[in-house]
Order: sequence, then structure tokens, then C-alpha cells
Amino acid sequence: MHYPEIDPIIFALGPIAVRWYGLSYLAGFAVVWWLGRRRAKTHPGAWTDEQLADLVFYGALGAVLGGRMGYVFFYNLQTFLNDPLYLVRLWEGGMSFHGGLLGTICGVWWFARKTGRRWIDVTDFLAPLTPIGLGFGRLANFINGELPGRITDSPLGMIYPCDTVVAINPMCVGAWESVARHPSPLYQAATDGILLFALLWLISAKPRPTGFVSGMFLITYGSLRFFTEWFRAPDAHIGFIAFEWLTMGQTLSLPMIIAGILLLRWSRGQSAVQAASNHR
Repeated sequence: MHYPEIDPIIFALGPIAVRWYGLSYLAGFAVVWWLGRRRAKTHPGAWTDEQLADLVFYGALGAVLGGRMGYVFFYNLQTFLNDPLYLVRLWEGGMSFHGGLLGTICGVWWFARKTGRRWIDVTDFLAPLTPIGLGFGRLANFINGELPGRITDSPLGMIYPCDTVVAINPMCVGAWESVARHPSPLYQAATDGILLFALLWLISAKPRPTGFVSGMFLITYGSLRFFTEWFRAPDAHIGFIAFEWLTMGQTLSLPMIIAGILLLRWSRGQSAVQAASNHR
């Protein structure tokens, strides 16, 4: 099966071009807002439409800024050191989920401070809403021909154009590679997007101890990302971080899993304290 080459530009009006990548971000934020309205009807704590809009705005701002900074500092630090303006050249592409997560956490913290809410309560509310947005982002990666996977003989493999894989296979000549690769963005769209959304939405449908849903998000996303990185080719300019198999994505996912486990332990402790208080 050959990779279906798709023009990353949907349409252009003079110098203004509408790209699938940008549209995916807008669609993701719109879905988060729509799901947030549904969740607000059953979630404890009054959420107005204005507050939801503000939450999406702060979260989106943090995701974009943090995603760019994470990509630059985690994956292209040397480029930044040689050319600091690289950080602000967003049109050249490059976003990192882990950086976006840190940015979103900062945005949520600022929103919680402004509205007088506890930060952990806001993250528990927001966590089940985000996976679909992550899925949209991975679909955009696939459309752009980004993140081709490792070589495979699986029937799911795709043959990529040489100009798409030249960074990881400089010996590729002609129009197409002679081998198939895992379409890793589609794997991550299915796991980080659909599967993670379904799991967290079901978990959060019932009242949970404070921090439980946030902890499950960190553990589940980190684990799914660690797993799917086995199918994704490591970044050509970084390669493997250690052991000739550990990628940067896996390295950044490990602290997420650890933080999630600690958060679940804290959540369990909070639940025990609350239960003891209710029995006094």
C-alpha cells in the first residue's frame, strides 16, 4: 500500500493558505469546548459557557506555546542555540506533545487562579476532553507525511515517497522507498485519540476521588505513547537516547507515568482522609 499523498494546503487565497495542520488544531479546540459543555451538565461544580470558553482559550494558548517550546528545547536545542529566532518561526512547523502538556498545565493553573478553583479540580475536568484533540493532531501529522514509522513487512505498512523519508533514509532514491513503514501517526491517532478518550470518558462518568482522572490520563497516555513509539522511527537528528531502542518520546513519557502513579497514590490518600472525616 502506498502512502496517499495529500496536499497539506486545503486552499490558498493569495499569500494566505489554509492548512490541514492548522485546521486540526481548531477542530481539536472546538471538540474540547463541545465535550466540555456536555461534561459540565453532570460534573460537580458550576461551569458557565463563558468559563468553558476561557478554559479552552488558556489551555489552547498553553498548548501552542508549550508545544513549540517543547519541540525546540527537547528536539532541536542545538538549532535554537545557533539561531534563537528559530523558536518563533512557527510556520516552519514542529510541535511537541510533552511541551504542549506542560504549557497546558500552566494555562490551566492561570485559569484556576483567576476563577478561584483548585488546579487539580480543573485538570480532572479537562483530562477526558483532550484525547480527541490529540487524535486530530496525529491525523494532521499523517496528512503532512510526518513521523513515518519503522520498516515493516506487516500488511498495515505503507510505502512512503523518498522526499518524505529522506531524513531517516538518505539513501532513498527515486519517487518511492523500496520498503514499507508503519504509518505511526495513524496508530497514535487511534490509541492516544480514540482509545484514550473512550477510557477516560468512561472512567470520569462516575464520581472519582480528586486527582484520580488526572492521574489516569498521565499513566495511560504515557504508557500508550511508550508503546506506540516502538513503531515510530526515531528522529533522524537525535536517534535513540539509550540502549539502542529508547526514543526521545519514550524518555519524555516515563516521567508522565511516574507522576501519574504518584498522583493516584495522593488521590487514594485524599479519598481515605475524606472517608474518615465523613465517619466522624
